[in-house]
Amino acid sequence: MEFLGTSQTASYCGPKKTCGLNKPSRTAQSPGIHECYQPYNLPGCRYANSWRPSLFYRVSDTQTCPEECPSTLRPSTILPTLRSALFCRYTPKDWDRSNQLQLLGAEASRLWAGRLGGDSMRLMQDKDQLTRQMQEGTSRNLGQRLSDIGFWKSELSYELERLVTENHSMDTVKKRMECAADQIDCPLQVALECLYLRENRIGIDLVHDNVEKNLIREVDLLKCCQERMRKLAQRIDMQMRDNRNAQQELEKDLKDKSSAQFIDEKCFNLRNTSDCISFFHGVEKVDGTISVPETWAKFTNDNIRHSQNMRANSIRLREEAEHLFETLSDQMWKQFTDTNLAFNARISEVMDVKNKLQTQLAKTLQEIFQAENTMMLLERAIMAKECPLKVAQTRLECRTRRPNVELCRDVPQFKLMNEVCTIDDTLQTLKMRLQETQDTLQLLVMTKSRLEHELAIKANTLCIDKEKCMGMRKAFPCTPRLVGYT
Repeated sequence: MEFLGTSQTASYCGPKKTCGLNKPSRTAQSPGIHECYQPYNLPGCRYANSWRPSLFYRVSDTQTCPEECPSTLRPSTILPTLRSALFCRYTPKDWDRSNQLQLLGAEASRLWAGRLGGDSMRLMQDKDQLTRQMQEGTSRNLGQRLSDIGFWKSELSYELERLVTENHSMDTVKKRMECAADQIDCPLQVALECLYLRENRIGIDLVHDNVEKNLIREVDLLKCCQERMRKLAQRIDMQMRDNRNAQQELEKDLKDKSSAQFIDEKCFNLRNTSDCISFFHGVEKVDGTISVPETWAKFTNDNIRHSQNMRANSIRLREEAEHLFETLSDQMWKQFTDTNLAFNARISEVMDVKNKLQTQLAKTLQEIFQAENTMMLLERAIMAKECPLKVAQTRLECRTRRPNVELCRDVPQFKLMNEVCTIDDTLQTLKMRLQETQDTLQLLVMTKSRLEHELAIKANTLCIDKEKCMGMRKAFPCTPRLVGYT
């Protein structure tokens, strides 16, 4: 057998010598050494950190005799150069045993880890499912609670809105009854001011039209209403105080429910990945509740019923107050509407006439422009005919100096004479047309002045009726209060 990395001349590679000293192998005495991979150093070897495989130990023992080997059992001094390679070798049996142990250990560990992992996964899945079910149940309960809060909140909001509307209507009626007599002064002054302003109309527009008649009727009606409304101001203060108390209870209950809804919505929207979650140890032992669902719902229902009773009393009282001056309010509104309609009709008529006058003025200005343009063209035409006339007359004058028999009345002579006559007639016609155009221009200028004067009159009337009178009447303060709009 040949050892890799050694020479054939090595002493331990020769034939086996019989030796009286057959010491048992240390490997055989201590099998646990190879199983635990413990290091073993050769005594007296200069490589203190070298391993001593069992193969090398057996080879060394078989080749050493008592007379050649000292008591220290040192290996032969004649060793190969790569002796350290032999120190690192194991037997195939050691290699097989080590691999078998590793495989058995890995299999056992893997089986144990597999069983433990499976049990852990089932445990985690069961606990995750339980936790998820409990969390979903809590979320469903919170959702149902939010639905209940939303229902009562909508009922409170609806009742509060109706109560606030009723309070507003009651306050409007109260203010009408208290202040209507004083507020009539404003529309009365507006109507009188409209009459005074319409006296500033000029020219033909100063007419006693339908607008002036309606204004006079409105002034008489307002004075009559002012006398009748001074007695209607003392009936609904106590009912309004009760309404305000009921409104405060509703607002307080609605505010509390809004806060509870906000808190429950925050709890409902919390997830395992939320940033604001934390530990609060012992919070489950704290119980600060003061009501149960039955008493909680009864409290809100009682508030709503009390508000409905107050609102019914307020409606009856308001209808009674409305009935006292309903006819009077309708008459005032009707008269106010009739006067405004008369104003609008009159304004429409004036604007229609004004638009027609503006159209005529625009056409007149266009005609003036055309007339001026025509005059300019006629003057140019007259000037343009002077040169041909000069040419024709010059030709005739030159032809008069022809000698003797050459002074012939030939065709050119006849044509030149005809040309001069025609140009003279053309100049006369153009000058007459120029004079007519100038006269027309004067007439158009006078028409323009009259139209502008009429437009100024209509503009003044429109300014009085539309800007001043209707501008004041758009802010008529009494009618909305009388009919309950404010």
